[in-house]
Amino acid sequence: MKKIIASAGLVAVSAAGLHAAAPGLSPMEASKPWSISATLRGFYDDNYAAAHKSFEDDSFGIEIRPAAALNFPFEQSFIGLGYIYDLKWYEGRPDEEIDQSHEFTLKADHRFSERYSIDFQDSFVYSDEPGILEDQGFVTQFLRTDAEAFRNRAAINFDAQLTDLVGLGLGYQNGWYDYDQEGPGSRSALLDRWEHDFNIEGRWHARENLFASLGYGLGIVSYTGDDVIADSGPPFFVPLAVSEDRDQVAHRVYVGAEQAVTSQFKVSAKVGGEYTDVEVGDDDLTPWAEVAGSYNYLPGSYLQFGFRHDRNPTDRTHPDADGNIVTDQESSALFASVTHRITPRLDGSIIGRVQRSEFRDGSIDGDIDYFVMLGLNLEYRFTPNWSTEVGYNYDRLDSDLGGRSFTRNRVYAGVRATY
Repeated sequence: MKKIIASAGLVAVSAAGLHAAAPGLSPMEASKPWSISATLRGFYDDNYAAAHKSFEDDSFGIEIRPAAALNFPFEQSFIGLGYIYDLKWYEGRPDEEIDQSHEFTLKADHRFSERYSIDFQDSFVYSDEPGILEDQGFVTQFLRTDAEAFRNRAAINFDAQLTDLVGLGLGYQNGWYDYDQEGPGSRSALLDRWEHDFNIEGRWHARENLFASLGYGLGIVSYTGDDVIADSGPPFFVPLAVSEDRDQVAHRVYVGAEQAVTSQFKVSAKVGGEYTDVEVGDDDLTPWAEVAGSYNYLPGSYLQFGFRHDRNPTDRTHPDADGNIVTDQESSALFASVTHRITPRLDGSIIGRVQRSEFRDGSIDGDIDYFVMLGLNLEYRFTPNWSTEVGYNYDRLDSDLGGRSFTRNRVYAGVRATY
C-alpha cells in the first residue's frame, strides 16, 4: 500500500460548494483581457494525512500557487480561460515530499436576445492528492493517500424567458473521476465513475423580485472501476461485489423559490424528493434540498450561506452477513462564509461547514459521520498588486466507524502578487 500523504489546502465548498469570494470578475480582471498571480505560503499541518490520532503525523511546509487567466467580454458573450498550478512541499515526510495539482477552467456564455441565453463551464483537474477532487457538494474522502487522479466537471445551461411571466431552464452536468490506484478495494475500484445530471425547470415570475419554480432532474451514476470492491475475507476471499454493483439512477422532483429581499440580500431554495434505483441494495425515496443566499451588508463586506441534502458516493463498502454492501451515503451539509472589510486595506473572513452523513446498507447501515470544518483568514493589501495573509484551518471528524475519526489543525502565512 502506498504511503499516506496529504494536502494543506482547505477544501472549497459552494451551493454545490461554498466559496468565500465575491462572484464575477475582480476590477483588475475586468480592466484587461489577462491576469496573472502567484501565492507563496509557509504552513504547519499537525495531521497532514487526516488520520486517526494513533497514526497522525505533523509537518512544516511551503506552498507555491501561480495562476493565469484570460477573459474576453464581448457585447453579447463572454469567454474565460484559467489555469492554476499548486505545489506543496512537506519537510516532515521521509519521501514523497511534494504534492502537485493542475486545474484548467473554461467559462463561456452567450445571450442570443433579452429572452434567451446559454452558458457553459468546464473544470479539468489532475492531482496526486485525490482528496481535492471531491471539492464540491459533500466531503466524501477524509484519509489522504498518495495516488494520481483525474477529474473533469462540465455543465451547460439554457435559459428561455417564454413570456413576461413564464420561463424555462434546461441543464446538463457531467462529472468524470479516474483514480490511478488499481486493484481490488482501491480508490479506482471504489470511486472511478461517470456522473450525469439532466434537469428541466419551469419558472414563474410570481411578483416583483420573486420567482417560483417546478423542476425535474434525472441523475445517473455509472461506476467504471471494473474490479472487486468487497469480498468475504479470509480464508477464501470470495468476491461479493464489483464496482458496477453500485450504479444508480435517481429521479428528482422539487419546487423552489428565489427572492431578492433587498438589492443586497438574495435567497433561493429548492425542496423535494428523490427516488433512487440502486443496482444492489434497497431502492428508496429520500428528501432532497438546496438552499443558497448572499447578503452584501457593507461595501466590500458580504455573507454567503447554504444548505444541501442529497445522496453521495462513499469509499466504504463493509458487506453484511448476507453479502450486502454499502451503496452510498445520505448527507446534510450547512455552510456559510463571512468576508468583512475591517479597513480599506484589511479584510477578514470566516468560512465554516457542518456535515452529517449516514451510511446506507451493508454492515454499517445507519452509522454516521459528523464533520466540522472552520477557516479563518486575514488579508492585508499593501498595494492593489501586493498583499499578505495569515490563516488557520480546523477539521474534525467524529465517526461511528472505528479508526476513522480525526482532528486536524493548520496555520499558514504568505504573500500574493497579482497583475
